[in-house]
Amino acid sequence: MRKKTLGLLIGTLLVSSMFVGCGANPSSQETSSGGDNKKVVIAGIYKAGDQVWFINEGKAAEKMAKSMGASEYQLIDAKMNPDTYLQAIDNVIAQKVDGVITCIPDQKLSQVTVDKLKDANIPVIAADDALQDESGNKIAPWVGINAYKIGQTNGEWLANYIKENKLENDNQAGVLVLTMDTVSSCVPRTNGELDKFKEVLPNYPDSKIFKADYDGQTDKGFSSAAAIFTAHPEIKKWMVMSANEEGAVGATRALEQAGLDNESCVIGIGAYLAKDEFKKSSSAMKAATYFSSNDVGGNSAKLMMEKILNGKEIPMETAVDATVVTKDNYKEVMGDDAN
Repeated sequence: MRKKTLGLLIGTLLVSSMFVGCGANPSSQETSSGGDNKKVVIAGIYKAGDQVWFINEGKAAEKMAKSMGASEYQLIDAKMNPDTYLQAIDNVIAQKVDGVITCIPDQKLSQVTVDKLKDANIPVIAADDALQDESGNKIAPWVGINAYKIGQTNGEWLANYIKENKLENDNQAGVLVLTMDTVSSCVPRTNGELDKFKEVLPNYPDSKIFKADYDGQTDKGFSSAAAIFTAHPEIKKWMVMSANEEGAVGATRALEQAGLDNESCVIGIGAYLAKDEFKKSSSAMKAATYFSSNDVGGNSAKLMMEKILNGKEIPMETAVDATVVTKDNYKEVMGDDAN
C-alpha cells in the first residue's frame, strides 16, 4: 500500500513539473499578446523617396513614431514605379508590420492597396496623395496639406505681384501654370491658384494664361516649362505657378536657360527648395507657400501610433495650412527648416 501511495505521489509531482516546465514565460506572453513590450514596426512607403519633401517627411514620421515607442520605422522608396510600390506592399505584409503610411505613385492602385492591407489586418494612412475610389472619395485616412487654400494663397500672391509691378497690361508678360492633373492632391492646388488669381485680376486675359502638365519631377517641370517658353517668344516676362516645389524649380532653371529669369517671377509650393533659391544673389523664384513636411510626417506617424497602441480611431482627413515666404522673411517664418 505504501508503495502504491508513493508511486501516485511521484507521478503527480512529475506531471506538475511538466506543466511548470512547458508553461509560457510571463514576459514572452505579454509580448505576443500586444502588451507594453510589443515591438511596433511601421512602414513608410513614399512614391519618390529621393525627393527632399519625402526625405524630410519620412524622417519626421520616423522621429515621431520612435518617440512614441516604435522599435522600427522602415523608409521605402517606390521610385515612382507602380510595380516597385506593389512589391513593397507585399513585402511589408509578409513582414507583418503593424502599420503602413504611404504616398502612392499611382492613385489607380488605391483600392488594391486598401484591400491587401485590410486582408492582412494592417491599418494604413495615406500621406499627401489620397487613397481614393474612382469617384475621388477617400477610402482610407489621409494626412496632407489644405490643397485648395494653399493654391489660393499662391494665386493671390502672384496676382498682387503683377499689380504691384504694373504687369497687368504689359504685352510682354504672361502667366504659366504647371499642373499635375493626374494627382488628386495637386488638382485643388491648381484650381485654387487660378480661382484666386482671377478673383484678384478679373480682367487679366485668358489668352495670356498658359498651362503645361508634368509629373512632379524637377526635370519634367523644366521640359514642360521650356516647351511653353520656346513656343511663345513674344512673352519676355513669365509669372509662374506650379503644383509642387520641384516644378517651380524646374521652371526657374528653364527661365535661366532661356535668358528670361531677370524679369520673371516664380512662386513655389512647400519652400523646401525655395529656401536655397533665396540664398542666391538672384533667382526668378521670388516666393513660396511654406508648409512643413514635418507636420505631415509627424502627424501621420502620431495618428498611426495612437491607433496601434490605444486603438484610437484615425480621422479621415487631417490637413495643414501654409503661409507665403520670401527672401525677406523665410528665415523668421521657417525657423530650422530654413537651414
